[in-house]
Amino acid sequence: MSKLIYMDNAATTQVYPEVLDTMIPYFTEHYGNPSAIYSFAGEAKRGVDHARETIANVIGAKTEEIYFTGGGSESDNWALKATAEAYANKGKHIITTTIEHHAILHTAQWLEKKGYEITYVNVDEDGKVKLDELEAAIRPDTILISVMAANNEIGTIQPLKEIGAIARKHGVLFHTDAVQAFAHIPINVDEMNIDMLSASGHKINGPKGIGVMYIRKGVKILSFIHGGAQERQRRAGTHNVPGIVGIGKAAEISVANMEKNNAYEISLRDHLIERVLSEIPYSRLNGHRTDRLPNNANFCFRFIEGESMLILLDQAGICGSSGSACTSGSLDPSHVLLAIGLPHEIAHGSLRLTISEKTTMEDIDYTVDTLKKIIERLRSMSPLYEDFVRKNGK
Repeated sequence: MSKLIYMDNAATTQVYPEVLDTMIPYFTEHYGNPSAIYSFAGEAKRGVDHARETIANVIGAKTEEIYFTGGGSESDNWALKATAEAYANKGKHIITTTIEHHAILHTAQWLEKKGYEITYVNVDEDGKVKLDELEAAIRPDTILISVMAANNEIGTIQPLKEIGAIARKHGVLFHTDAVQAFAHIPINVDEMNIDMLSASGHKINGPKGIGVMYIRKGVKILSFIHGGAQERQRRAGTHNVPGIVGIGKAAEISVANMEKNNAYEISLRDHLIERVLSEIPYSRLNGHRTDRLPNNANFCFRFIEGESMLILLDQAGICGSSGSACTSGSLDPSHVLLAIGLPHEIAHGSLRLTISEKTTMEDIDYTVDTLKKIIERLRSMSPLYEDFVRKNGK
């Protein structure tokens, strides 16, 4: 492929060279097991400790409240399943939303089969959780509220501080899936009354296969992975030292450059949105216009089938997606787009473009120019579009 424009950074990101450089010695030189007591393991342990401190500083937590996992999905599973088990005597009711990542939704469905009751709170047309509905759903037996920090498909940022205040007011634990938001936008667990938080390395230019679980001191959830005393006896398994060091370095770099990168990405994102909405007929932006992740633009195009659009974009060297990478291959429209009120036939024509600080204005313009041609071509083959034009005289 002669040209490559990567615009699927919500799915995964390129590892920063500095992150890889930081990781390599822990494969080749400092390869000791950090749980060992001999001095050779000391360098590995220091690498883990430094990463833990870095991660804690990013979200305003204490170092002893940070646990390393195998990824965001494991952290989400841990939050829901371990809370359900630990607080079952108080109640078996959990609240989440209709637009969560499947790591939350499928775990919630699994818990329903185990006798737990789940309330799925609705969102408005921009994808923001309805706070009045959320508070009204709380019952005496509610043990947990889990709401994502920012949606992985449409980019809408949730009012975490307000949700945390509601949870704290009613004595309910609050977990947030912050996989898309961590080190991209400011999060402070104390100011937002967050009791548990999930994050992942490969969304912030770190390695895949490493995640973070923040658990506020005093939250009584138990281990999710059994078999060893690692992570203060809460997460068994030999530490993935290179991955841990990598996510720590990636978080450090991301936070240091957050303000500059966000301003740059917002300028590109807004240019992309403005060009698409003004130049491509029957297009719409999904998600909140301003309260959205700096790098996210999600559109629907009427009379278009999303998979065909992605194939043609790929042939032009452009990487995009129709939604979450975790649902690729599914013929069903996005549950997120259905939750914000879009009909099936429009939700099928979705496109998510997520940029990075390496994306250029030339990349954006090439993408829009290419997209215009693709949509025009696909609509020319659509009998639905032909009928629409005939009936509306356009």
